[in-house]
Amino acid sequence: MHKKPIRLLCYTLTALAYLLVGISCSYKQNQLLFETHLAATNSPSIAGAAPYEYKIQTQDILQMRNLQDINYVVTVPSGGSTSNASSNAPQPQTYQVENDSTVALPVLGKVKVAGLTKLEAAKKIQGLYARTVLKNPIIDLRIMNLKVSVFGEVRSPGSYMLTSDKTNLIDVLAQAGGLTEKGDEKKIKIVRGGMTDPQVLFFDLNDFRTVSNPAIILQSQDIIYVAQNRRAIKNEKMQDFSTIVQPGLLFLNTALLIFTIARK
Repeated sequence: MHKKPIRLLCYTLTALAYLLVGISCSYKQNQLLFETHLAATNSPSIAGAAPYEYKIQTQDILQMRNLQDINYVVTVPSGGSTSNASSNAPQPQTYQVENDSTVALPVLGKVKVAGLTKLEAAKKIQGLYARTVLKNPIIDLRIMNLKVSVFGEVRSPGSYMLTSDKTNLIDVLAQAGGLTEKGDEKKIKIVRGGMTDPQVLFFDLNDFRTVSNPAIILQSQDIIYVAQNRRAIKNEKMQDFSTIVQPGLLFLNTALLIFTIARK
C-alpha cells in the first residue's frame, strides 16, 4: 500500500548519499592534489651536499660590466667615443645566450658560454677582453632571468627573481610576505629538477638546523609550496561539512514531508 512513497524516499536518500560522497571526494581531491603528487616523489635529504652552481643555458639573459671602468663591458680605444659615456653611470646592458650556446659581445663577437658557471663565463670573457681591448678588466657577470615560484599559504604567491647566488628559502618567503596564519612552518616543500625528474625536499622552519642546510639555497625553476597547518585544515573541513550538511538536511526534510503527505 505504501510501497510507492517508500520507494520514493529510498531514491531520495540514495541521491542524497551520492551527492554527499561526490562533494566530499571533490573536496579531498582539491585539497590534497598537490600534497599527494609531492609525497609520491619524495627523496632523501641532501644536507651536506656540495653547493649548487648554476650553469648558463641557452636563452639566459646575461648582464655584464667592467668594474675597472664606468662603461659597461667595453672601454672604447683612445680617440673614440661611445654613446654610453655620460656624466651619469650608464644603464646596465644585457645580452641573450643564443641557441648556438653563444652570446654576442661588443668587439669580441660570439663567445660560447652555455654550460659554464657564472664564474667560469666571467673569467673567460675577462681573459678575452684583456687580450684585445681592455686593460686589466674585472668583468662582473649576472644571470638576470633566474626565478622561483611560490605557492600555497604565503601572503603574496607568485614568481620571484633570484638576485643572488645565495638566495635561500627564507629570503624568498620573506619576499612573498611570509606565511599566512594558515601556513604550516613545519611543512615547507621545494620541488626541484623540473617536472620530468622532480626531487622534493621537505623543510621545517622550526628546526634550527634548516638554516645551515645547503639545500635551502634556491635553484632556478624551484617550486616552493607551503601547506596548510592542522588547525586550518580542520576549520576548512568543518566549514565544508557544514556547507554539505545544510542542503542535505533540507533535502532530507523535503523527502520526509513527501513521505508523510503520501501516506495520508
